[in-house]
Amino acid sequence: MYLAKVYITLKPTVNDPQGLTIKGGLGMLGFREVKSVRAGKYMEIQLKGKDLSQAREQVQEMCRQLLANPVIEDYRFEVEEI
Repeated sequence: MYLAKVYITLKPTVNDPQGLTIKGGLGMLGFREVKSVRAGKYMEIQLKGKDLSQAREQVQEMCRQLLANPVIEDYRFEVEEI
């Protein structure tokens, strides 16, 4: 059994309205030192695989086909045996 930790973020050139809203909220709470915020997604996926290599390939395909939009998002992931 494997655990994949997937991190999806907007590409640097894409506007991030959620990040701007969070930055504004932090400023209203007194955290005026915050210069920027970029919001993203984090997922944990448990999966079976015959070995670590196969599990990594499966996660790569999941990201490519469904989890991330390659036009506006970047992704990275880690896979570990559990």
